Amino acid sequence: MAIHPLWTDDYWLLIMQLYQKSPAGIKSEYSRPMVELALELHIPPKTLQEQMEALKERTTPSLQRLWDTYADNPRRLSRDVKRLRQMTGFGAGSTFYNGIDLTQPFEHDYLPVAPTEKLTPVMLTIILCLYFQLMTNTMVSETPEVQDTAHLMGLKPEEVVEVLKIYQTFDPILKREPLPHSPLNDEAQRLWQKYSNEAPEVLTTTAERLKEYFKGCEGCVLSRTKAAKAAKAASKPN
Repeated sequence: MAIHPLWTDDYWLLIMQLYQKSPAGIKSEYSRPMVELALELHIPPKTLQEQMEALKERTTPSLQRLWDTYADNPRRLSRDVKRLRQMTGFGAGSTFYNGIDLTQPFEHDYLPVAPTEKLTPVMLTIILCLYFQLMTNTMVSETPEVQDTAHLMGLKPEEVVEVLKIYQTFDPILKREPLPHSPLNDEAQRLWQKYSNEAPEVLTTTAERLKEYFKGCEGCVLSRTKAAKAAKAASKPN
């Protein structure tokens, strides 16, 4: 397995702490804690999950020593993780990357599509999946599925309906008038085109996985957006 260029051995402590977070074990790459750590480090969640699997198996003597040191000593682990996070430049790579935008492709999925928007490509993907589950006349704020989707992502039902109406303009069956170009419309169209060339189950499976990020954190979209923006800002050169 190729190691990500921003990975350092110090990050094993963060992987260890996340592994031990209740319920202890390997965390899904789509779970909110895994994604938030990935945004913090600018390292894809899949890579962090692979490192977590290596830690669980103690594939090297150094990982076995790490396990022996911290597995039964959560207080020491918490103390050392806190010290690590206080280090200058933590989460922004080594000085070698100074002045380079470290934002990774996966991060854009969790960042607002524009400074004036709070919707992210992940949210738009989940709403796109909802679009294909509804009849056009049920794409209204009173529909339970619309309300459930909005509640999951911390949105208002009307905000979900707005996106559903945008998707209607791409549907060749409905023949709706196109809307003016905007970051939200452009990103929605990109996703429509992306998944229209895939089998239907690809979108369904992807949306169900992405929902993991929001589960257990309904209504806290603002805090997630602030965290994502902070991660992006930290990656920009001074």
